[in-house]
Amino acid sequence: MHEGKGGGLPDASRRTVIRRAGDAGLAAIAAAAAVPLPVQAGEAMTAETTPDFGPNVLVIDPSMPGGDVQARIDAIFAQQEAAHFTDRRFAILFKPGRYTADIRVGFFTQVLGLGTVPGAVTIDGQVRVNADWLKGDALANFWRGAENLTIRPPAGWDRWAVSQAAPYRRIHMLGDLVLDDGGSSSGGFLADCRIEGTIRAGSQQQWYSRSSRIGGWQGVNWNMMFQGVQGAPATSFPDPAVTTLLRVPLLREKPFLQVDEAGRWSVFVPALRRDAVGTSWAEGGAPGSALPLAHFFFARPGMDAATLNAALARGQHLLFTPGVYRLDAPLRVTSANRVLLGIGLATLQAVKGNAVVEMDDVPGVTIAGLMIDAGAVRSPVLVQVGPRGSTGDHRQNPVLLADLFFRVGGVEVGKVETCLEINSHHVLADHLWIWRADHGDVDGTRVHVGWDESTGDQGLVVNGDDVTAHALFVEHFQRYQTWWRGERGRTYFYQNELPYDPPSQSAWMAGPTRGWAAYKVDDQVRAHAAVALGVYVYFRTNPQVVLESAIEAPGRPGVRFHHVTTMSLGGGIGTIAHLVNDTGAAARPGATMQRLLAYP
Repeated sequence: MHEGKGGGLPDASRRTVIRRAGDAGLAAIAAAAAVPLPVQAGEAMTAETTPDFGPNVLVIDPSMPGGDVQARIDAIFAQQEAAHFTDRRFAILFKPGRYTADIRVGFFTQVLGLGTVPGAVTIDGQVRVNADWLKGDALANFWRGAENLTIRPPAGWDRWAVSQAAPYRRIHMLGDLVLDDGGSSSGGFLADCRIEGTIRAGSQQQWYSRSSRIGGWQGVNWNMMFQGVQGAPATSFPDPAVTTLLRVPLLREKPFLQVDEAGRWSVFVPALRRDAVGTSWAEGGAPGSALPLAHFFFARPGMDAATLNAALARGQHLLFTPGVYRLDAPLRVTSANRVLLGIGLATLQAVKGNAVVEMDDVPGVTIAGLMIDAGAVRSPVLVQVGPRGSTGDHRQNPVLLADLFFRVGGVEVGKVETCLEINSHHVLADHLWIWRADHGDVDGTRVHVGWDESTGDQGLVVNGDDVTAHALFVEHFQRYQTWWRGERGRTYFYQNELPYDPPSQSAWMAGPTRGWAAYKVDDQVRAHAAVALGVYVYFRTNPQVVLESAIEAPGRPGVRFHHVTTMSLGGGIGTIAHLVNDTGAAARPGATMQRLLAYP
């Protein structure tokens, strides 16, 4: 929850609709390097078989009575609307066809179309998120998602009022899209979408949109970034705070479940895209590889790490069905091109001070659609991509981390040194929220967020070279939020809140320096670039604490930052003295927002 954020609507001059800044051609495509895997004896499925995903997955097909479908969707929402920290997880899967439904998406619920393209599943109705449970305030509307659908809202518009960890992917919206519900909101992420109408940002404080096509954009607050988006507004930072890049140099879209006309189920792994503009499916099905679902081991809550590791050792991929997996040892990924895919916000928790996932230095692995929780016993790391000292060259087949959401504390004690450590080279990170909790249940009955109770040093540490992050959210850690030590790193959009709870300045010192930077590039790094960074402070425990610099980096030409924003929230609850190193004025009481066009 982002306490103290103003989140007001943009002034009248900024509520005008901003039309497209220009078009570009379709991206060049590189083939994915996925390979077929052996099927374990006894696990083959016939082409017509609907897999058993377990009790928390609702598979819907066009033959089902519409009233029954709506009743079941409503029953899930009734459980999940305000279930801020529940262990319940749900996925709602629509087979290809056309449906009339009003789909309200609550906590820990994912709505997925199963077509090869979004047009294969059409919803005549809404797929919507509101904030009625908090009287219109969407600041805590986390942990949900919608993918691979065409939506025809009857009123010509739909609502997706969310904050972090609520991805909106591969959606064809035949109307406008509203991103708030009247109160404050702090999102968000949209990718590979076509929005025929206008996206109305409303109170959204920041937002990242990638490789999409939109009819227009209305409203700008703190930090809006567009990358490879046809119809995006032109760059106008700092007033209004819009950053637009015409292309995405390199990306791989998140894999997704699909079922074809013959009833064959698979997980589609999209190919690499280079210099991407617009959606991957603009001319039909995107290039990539379909991995038969028979090549996946269906993970279910209650399975231990030994069972899951045995499946990996047999050469299978892992599909995590909805639920919470409490693991006393790490999952070991030792082979190239493995896919670890979660549906329904499947959650992996460390329970004995262990890592959750450890990867060898291998190419082409995808880890996507998972929540990763720290446990009460301190873990040195939760997810490690490659061992330290990795040297492999994976530029032709990079690792992908997509829709990975980390939690430290909240309603349970969590302790970790580093949530995510990337040691391999040429890794793509696409939408990460790495969060040391600043709050527990909103009713105050379960809260474990204290400075000495739920602890975390770093959110992200990058030791590998040529690592790229799109939409990186890291919040509330006690030392460096993000620590970049590899060469030629790239970050496109960064959102950070500093820890709310340093008890004193003396307790929060990086050696002689006041505070730990929100984004640290190590002194030996010679090349790095980051664009559209927002760093916010709300020192509610002790407003007299000061952070010296939001960003610390070597002062050399190859290390570059563009479009940096700092803000002291709540009207000035804490101070950030500089934006980058010793450059820029302080965000403080009386001058709460500061901007920097470029450094150096």
